[in-house]
Amino acid sequence: MSFSSPSFFSLLFLSLIKLSLASLYQPPATVLTYHNGHLLQGHIPISLFWYGSFTLKQKSIITDFILSLTPHPPNLASPPRSPTVAKWWHTVDYYVQTAGKTKTHILLTNQLTDESYSLGKLLTRSDLSSLATRLGVLPGGIALVLTSSDVSVDGFCMNTCGLHTPEYIWVGDSSGQCAGKCAWPFHAAEFYGPNRGVVVRPPNGDVGLDGMVINLATLLAGVVTNPNGDGYFQGDAAAPVEVAAACPGVYGRGAYPGNPGQLKVDRVTGGSYNVEGRNGRKFLVPALIDPLQHSCQIIS
Repeated sequence: MSFSSPSFFSLLFLSLIKLSLASLYQPPATVLTYHNGHLLQGHIPISLFWYGSFTLKQKSIITDFILSLTPHPPNLASPPRSPTVAKWWHTVDYYVQTAGKTKTHILLTNQLTDESYSLGKLLTRSDLSSLATRLGVLPGGIALVLTSSDVSVDGFCMNTCGLHTPEYIWVGDSSGQCAGKCAWPFHAAEFYGPNRGVVVRPPNGDVGLDGMVINLATLLAGVVTNPNGDGYFQGDAAAPVEVAAACPGVYGRGAYPGNPGQLKVDRVTGGSYNVEGRNGRKFLVPALIDPLQHSCQIIS
């Protein structure tokens, strides 16, 4: 099981460096070892469960991100000016293919919505598993459970912003509960001291959903490269450091604890981003560990 929990690592970094040395900051080298286990590969169908209240606009932010990972077909007529979500995902594919597996092809299949909160608004991990089971995921696929801002999940905000297990990925909308822990840099952070970190405008105008994209990206990269705990990771298998979790808070060049780095800014909306995707969408995604340099890879 892996967690998306930016605050834990950020506190660790703060104990190692002073902001006065920000320009010299370099996260420690991270070597992700392949433990010869199962990886997701080839066609990966994603089944999506919306639990709670989501608007159509909010849903489109998530689905556009998923469909941007491996566009079908690529939009060659009007190439984006910025790096793409697909280019960011190439690093994940590099890990997969280096292990002798087939390059991934992400598909979005069935979606279910439960606006009646059939299991209530306080969910356990067992409840998440139950929701994932309802999806009937295809072989080799991923069950993705998303909970709305008014739903509490066991451990949410205290020690996790989302998680992946061999059965499912879960990510919650933190905007109503702990955006300072799970949606930075779109909300003042709760873990960067009195200054609370640099805050930027979300690229799609939604602190909760744009924050969910960051955590979803982290967990998708993790579940593909380490679905069962015996794939790519550093450290203890019980608390693995995975490909997108090793560079917490790093989104652009010059990043240091409390500052996401140099980001692109949309001239119309003022939203900050580092990649573009389907339908002209803009997203902020975390840096991945470069498999060759063993450092945080800033996409450009």
